[in-house]
Amino acid sequence: MNNDQIAQFMLLNGERFSGKDAAEIRAKLESVSEQGANQIMSTEWKSPGKCLWFAGFLGGFGADRFYLGQTVLGIVKLLTGGGLGIWSIIDFWNGLPNCKKANLKKLRSIQ
Repeated sequence: MNNDQIAQFMLLNGERFSGKDAAEIRAKLESVSEQGANQIMSTEWKSPGKCLWFAGFLGGFGADRFYLGQTVLGIVKLLTGGGLGIWSIIDFWNGLPNCKKANLKKLRSIQ
């Protein structure tokens, strides 16, 4: 990707990633292939705000885990009532970092 595309990506999606990962993200964007660049630009990244909302209001049902694509953990959380509520509270506090980690993991997987 060229510098304009990288700047555009960071402007549009910067809040969806952790600031401490900015150097890694920039390096990945600089080294990605043309096909990878198209995939990155067309990917809909998970919203930390939505993740926090799901964790806060539907966390006991595992909605935040389902949103992040963690189906097995979502089912376990659903069946245990959010770990008797304890897991839901922990996930509410970790909702933003979990979402940003999921986005970084997805970015790392793109060639």
